[in-house]
Amino acid sequence: RKERLGEVIASKMLKTIVVRVERRFAHPQFKKVVTNYEKFYVHDEKGEAKVGDQVRIEETRPISKLKRWRLVGVVARSNAAAAAAA
Repeated sequence: RKERLGEVIASKMLKTIVVRVERRFAHPQFKKVVTNYEKFYVHDEKGEAKVGDQVRIEETRPISKLKRWRLVGVVARSNAAAAAAA
């Protein structure tokens, strides 16, 4: 299964987060490094990820109209989330 590493940009929905995945590549014609961002709707069953967290997501069966990915785990907590927990 495909796995991606990204940052949570929204977590206001119930059991759903929006993750932005960054992809850097050399432009085929101009050879300049280009940064491309993609948004994924991710199923977060336990609601453990917060905005700013670095997360690992995995491709899965269709869960809803937009959700095709699920949360594997939180790789790193954001500074804001860590300060709020303390």
